[in-house]
Amino acid sequence: MARGPKKHLKRLNAPKAWMLDKLGGVYAPRPSTGPHKLRECLPLVIFLRNRLKYALTGNEVMKIVKQRLIKVDGKVRTDPTYPAGFMDVVSIEKTNELFRLIYDVKGRFTIHRITPEEAKYKLCKVKQTGTGPKGVPYIVTHDGRTIRYPDPLIKVNDSIQLDIATTKIMDYIKFESGNLCMITGGRNLGRVGTIVSRERHPGSFDIVHIKDSTGHTFATRMNNVFIIGKGTKAYISLPRGKGIRLTIAEERDKRIAAKVAHH
Repeated sequence: MARGPKKHLKRLNAPKAWMLDKLGGVYAPRPSTGPHKLRECLPLVIFLRNRLKYALTGNEVMKIVKQRLIKVDGKVRTDPTYPAGFMDVVSIEKTNELFRLIYDVKGRFTIHRITPEEAKYKLCKVKQTGTGPKGVPYIVTHDGRTIRYPDPLIKVNDSIQLDIATTKIMDYIKFESGNLCMITGGRNLGRVGTIVSRERHPGSFDIVHIKDSTGHTFATRMNNVFIIGKGTKAYISLPRGKGIRLTIAEERDKRIAAKVAHH
């Protein structure tokens, strides 16, 4: 009988979003337990070494984080396998760089640099609402935060705009048709579009129909939808490609057009 928590993660079993090569070793860094799930997070070691190329080895990453140079959501994190996840703001003060972890259209975490103004807040999806002891209302967000005394109109699946420094709710966006959303799971991962309609299936998964800005429609499960803006106005800046997935033929045409323009 295997007892206790798993300590290792084989490389082939690591999430595809990390983009690790098969032959680069046997193991991958197993993320620590934390606010994001193992399959939906990006450990700091991969962000610093494989994405930003600030270190060549895991040992070097250890030396960087132990100097307390890396902050996630405004808090210094010294664990190289700390699970940073969707919407987290990673700041490196020494280089004055700020990043928000967002999926690109291929469903991978991209290096998305943001302005200091935008780094002051993040969006959180409301996972649960309830009342605590003595009737104190609270909400639980996708990154494991519990926020007490929220606006009573905030319901599950809405998004809140959270001030990182004070952890106060600045604003909230309802889950409604016509609002902008990003897909955070499934095969449409990373796509952005506006909600067209929602099919309710009691006892099963609610299906949400979404239309992107090029007019393509697609459907996904309710729990994969993350609201990022009111109407067509996004509350966060989007990475290159703006969350619009092209078909293979469209991508080819775009590449050819770029080539022609280049010559």
